[in-house]
Amino acid sequence: MTFSKNSLKDRCIAVIQARIDVLATSIAAAQAAANEETKSSAGDKYETGRAMNQLEKDMLTRQLAENKRELTAMMEIDCSGIHAEVAVGSLIRCADVSFFILGGLGKMMVEDETLFVISPNAPLARSFMGKVKGERVKFNSREIEILELL
Repeated sequence: MTFSKNSLKDRCIAVIQARIDVLATSIAAAQAAANEETKSSAGDKYETGRAMNQLEKDMLTRQLAENKRELTAMMEIDCSGIHAEVAVGSLIRCADVSFFILGGLGKMMVEDETLFVISPNAPLARSFMGKVKGERVKFNSREIEILELL
């Protein structure tokens, strides 16, 4: 593993920022579509179209707010140090997979290595918290040994 935790954090921040940009564009498009709905002689069709556009905009707005919260939380995490025990910002290397406790981004491929970026609130992350190199965690009836902790 040749990548640093800070470069990995920067990559994760870029992923969240890209999501935010897409959501903001989608919200603007939904608003434009709602504004373009013209009232026809079939008033119900007009109202239904506006209501559906509003529901879509509301859903996208909630997703945008959640992504902004996650981005803010992610940016506050200090990834510069090496942890003696698993904590938020830890990079955990196991036999066939690595975990980065930073945010809920899921599976990523980094330099041909499988890496799961998991939220500190995820059940797996909580089971890792406080563990040290060499300890094992049982998750989904599978034992995972911590081989390296960064």
